[in-house]
Amino acid sequence: MPNVSSLKNWPLLEASAAELKSASIASQFEQDSDRFSRYTLETAGLFLDYSKNQLDDEVMTRLHDLAGERNLVDHIKAMFAGEPINATEGRAVLHTALRSQADDLVVDGINVMPAVHEVLARMKQFVQQVRGGGWQGVTGKPVTDVVNIGIGGSDLGPKMVAEALVVPQLDSQPGGLKVHFVSNVDGEQLLATLAGLNAETTLFVITSKTFTTAETLTNARSARRWFVDQTGDEQGVDKHFVAVSCNAAAVTDFGIAEVNRFEFWDWVGGRYSLWSAVGLSIALACGMDAFEALLAGAEQMDEHFRTAPLAENMPVILALVGIWNRNFLDIPSLMVMPYDQRLASFPAYLQQCDMESNGKSVTLDGQPVGVKTAPVIWGAPGTNGQHAYMQLLHQGNEPVASDFIVALQPRQNSPFAEHHPLLVANCFAQAEALMGGRTADEAAATQVAAGYTLMDAQTLAVHQALPGSHPSNMLLMDLLTPATLGALIALYEHKIFVQGVIWGINSFDQWGVELGKQLAKTLITDLDPAQTPALHDGSTQGLVNRFRAVQAR
Repeated sequence: MPNVSSLKNWPLLEASAAELKSASIASQFEQDSDRFSRYTLETAGLFLDYSKNQLDDEVMTRLHDLAGERNLVDHIKAMFAGEPINATEGRAVLHTALRSQADDLVVDGINVMPAVHEVLARMKQFVQQVRGGGWQGVTGKPVTDVVNIGIGGSDLGPKMVAEALVVPQLDSQPGGLKVHFVSNVDGEQLLATLAGLNAETTLFVITSKTFTTAETLTNARSARRWFVDQTGDEQGVDKHFVAVSCNAAAVTDFGIAEVNRFEFWDWVGGRYSLWSAVGLSIALACGMDAFEALLAGAEQMDEHFRTAPLAENMPVILALVGIWNRNFLDIPSLMVMPYDQRLASFPAYLQQCDMESNGKSVTLDGQPVGVKTAPVIWGAPGTNGQHAYMQLLHQGNEPVASDFIVALQPRQNSPFAEHHPLLVANCFAQAEALMGGRTADEAAATQVAAGYTLMDAQTLAVHQALPGSHPSNMLLMDLLTPATLGALIALYEHKIFVQGVIWGINSFDQWGVELGKQLAKTLITDLDPAQTPALHDGSTQGLVNRFRAVQAR
């Protein structure tokens, strides 16, 4: 596979970037009255406006030609066909199958769809039983609280979706479970979560693909000890613990019966797994109807991604604009700002999905990538971010690209719907200000109109000028629903995949996280004052010695 920078369109795009850097985005609108209509598209309940990016038709043409040089269409077909595109692990990548209504998809000679549908049916039966009060604990009481214990993809996705879709008004009604999430091995999170819970009415969902993840098993064992201490019933674990895992033997060894294990498969990557039984906590929090609508919205985006021409394909366009900003405009980070408190955890979810997927420096054939790959993903919900970090975006000297996300209508039957126009106005205003900026003369005129003398206004204006031309995308939906959220998540999943194809990397492994895990296994022993520690670098050894000294007091 040739390095992406050696392809014909790469130097052409570099030349385009050099030409456009002196042209402001605002001036591009002044010269092109059709810019908005040409650089927007709509599908699966989402509307994308990418017109506030520093690009033109020539750039978009060359970006699509670059995708053609990378045979993107063939890569898309290979993923949906179940080919082992995760080359370093020899696996298919089939999170799309988890939300498919198809009856047949053969992987390694096996039709995987009957098993997918069977697990969904088991989930539905279980969710109805728990939410309806039929699943009872050791003392015959129905479940009131669910605690999902997992980390990474077993936490970030389910937590984000559950927060987005739970309906607060229903929490106190029958079936309105309170669902909690524990991920951090820091015991403080488990302590804070269990405080106030009644063991007799608490159900734990232990979510781990391998059922060997140290943080998850540590929390799970502590939760089991808490449950037994509270109830005095070791045998009651079966009524209060279920597992989501590929590893049947490890689940049984933990003490959870096989009948209480929900299966998923090695072709489901952790950060793409919320569509599987990993989403059990979503369904418990929001109901199976909502979970099925989430799947349906994602499938609608899948179908668009699979069939739409590249020039009209929302994930492809979002990916190519990201390539342009990252590689040709040299923008190192992407701020993701959902103007919706329900999506407060979306930036954290996307951090793993994007940076763990594309934070790579070696191509599929083991060669240096030679270009920058994944941007740093960060963000917080609007309008909070405006009062935190937007100052840096507007007047700092480090370029930042932005994705804004907002629903045009508030939650149905919201008692505070009158807040929503103010929320949307702030969202649009930030994107407009980032693009248009403000000159010193404009700032001075504003101050004169406010009563300042011309001299004072001009002195202050230099501090109030904003350069503008900061690129952003705007993603709109009419309402945040399970279906539009499913489409939104799938949009970003496919965007990340497309960028990985362009860079020539494997978006579906994560070897970079392994070394830290291995070192932690050694260090957990070294921290024990009764053990002879291994040799480490001077800094790490000093930290170990200090910890041991404090423990020995």
